[in-house]
Amino acid sequence: MGTAILTHLQASTRAEASLDASARIRLLRRDRWIDYPRASQALLKLESLLEMPPKARMPCMVLHGDSNIGKTLIVSKFQREHPDRFDEVKGVERRDVIVMQMPATPDQHRFYSALLFELGAPHSASASLSVLERLARELLRRIAPRMLVVDEVHHLLAGTYREQRSSLNLLKFLANDLKFSIVVVGTADAPLALASDPQMISRFTPFEMPRWRESDDLRRLLGAFERVLPLRKPSDLMQRPIAQFILVASGGLTGDISRLLNEAAALAILDGSEQITLAHLEHVALADQ
Repeated sequence: MGTAILTHLQASTRAEASLDASARIRLLRRDRWIDYPRASQALLKLESLLEMPPKARMPCMVLHGDSNIGKTLIVSKFQREHPDRFDEVKGVERRDVIVMQMPATPDQHRFYSALLFELGAPHSASASLSVLERLARELLRRIAPRMLVVDEVHHLLAGTYREQRSSLNLLKFLANDLKFSIVVVGTADAPLALASDPQMISRFTPFEMPRWRESDDLRRLLGAFERVLPLRKPSDLMQRPIAQFILVASGGLTGDISRLLNEAAALAILDGSEQITLAHLEHVALADQ
């Protein structure tokens, strides 16, 4: 099939639309970046923190929102935009952005072990806390990151009050000691995980990723999805009945919007209609119940 008539698709997707059904359905399973205003604002905020020159009190951020709202995709895109590089002069690898997860059971030993794992540093799980801390700080000074991103920070709430304070003090210590910004990422409970420490509240600026509501921004998001789904006919996802159904069926969560549209697109490919209809969306939503 030629690509000249597929004007409802962005240029990079038109060639994909000419592939056979199985190939296009496989493409639907991949992660893809869909730009929208709040995500762009989050990326700009992360970029401003990354460019902050070292100082005694580094600014930090808590990126929070409901599960499946798109926080991890934002962090992944930001990390891709700042890949690791090799310093030819000093002969060491530089990593501007380090991303790790807060251990499900928060304590300093597990935190440093998780950080060393992310850094690719061999270490003994039975090593003392002081050994892990020294190794992590030495490696961080060598790698010279400008930002540490700690995902799943709401796991702090699973710990005791003492464990929470200990973990928060560790984050403050790293930010002060190594002069880089720290971004913690988590669910709507993430700000609560920081609330036990007034210094953390004052240092970590909150940035919320809210659920979608009926709006022009939502319709623009659906239009952006339509341009990257490899269907050979336009679906007109921005029309009011379809947009309202998607909003209700997804609960306003970006990840569920994406999954709903991907599965509906797969149905449209398989039945040969090549466009998402309300019937496709209803079929997917019914299967989820």
